Amino acid sequence: MDLANLRRVAALSAAAVASIQATAAVVALRKGRRDYADVAWGPGLAGVAVTGALAGSGDARRRWALAAAVTAWAVRLEHQMLKRVRGSEKEDPRYTEFLDGDSTATVIGKVFVTQGVCQLLVSLPVQVAAASALPRSARRWLAPAGLAVMVGGAVVEALADRQKTEYSKKDDRPDVLDTGLWGWSRHPNYLGDSLVWDGAWLTAAASSPAGWTLPAPALMSYLLMFATGAKRTEQRMRDRPGYRDYQDRVAFFFPWPSPKST
Repeated sequence: MDLANLRRVAALSAAAVASIQATAAVVALRKGRRDYADVAWGPGLAGVAVTGALAGSGDARRRWALAAAVTAWAVRLEHQMLKRVRGSEKEDPRYTEFLDGDSTATVIGKVFVTQGVCQLLVSLPVQVAAASALPRSARRWLAPAGLAVMVGGAVVEALADRQKTEYSKKDDRPDVLDTGLWGWSRHPNYLGDSLVWDGAWLTAAASSPAGWTLPAPALMSYLLMFATGAKRTEQRMRDRPGYRDYQDRVAFFFPWPSPKST
């Protein structure tokens, strides 16, 4: 690994993330919609991947493959987030509850600075890969295997979102979506997202130094499962008719082929 190049990639990545988060903060505060922070998540991570591809000195094919995979994932997510934010006149209740009574400075710190730091930490495998060469040993095959996991995760996430959208359009829809991927996991969209970043780590881990960045996908999984994703969704959904029964029947996150026992 080229440490000098890694420092350059990290510094440029931090600058890209800071610029994107600052722009999002200005837009969010002007519109009085702190949930515009969600719109900056995908672009920030794509910005890091593209920065690594441009500024890195590591294996070129892997650098650009990661940049392409992350950017494709981010473009779809960005479309989803913009559609959701623009489709509602009210701020996402998660932000309203979390930031109730907070000053502007506190909002910037709790939302935009924290999100930027998380983006840099989650994308650490991509940054390390950008400054690392691929070995000649069989370990190099972790790179295409990881890219396959990324693609699979992105497909799962996109399909889960599509199924959720189709469900929401039905006039005679049941109280709870429990078919398709949603019959295997209560949060297949978050599961797919997690797999994307597990795959990014695996792709990077083809170079042994990047193997030490395992806490990065672990952080992403924690965020998706417990901090900002699945658990918060469950708190909002717990009083919906039929949801507690759904919790008893379907696994929380990782798919399980048989109903859960109470």
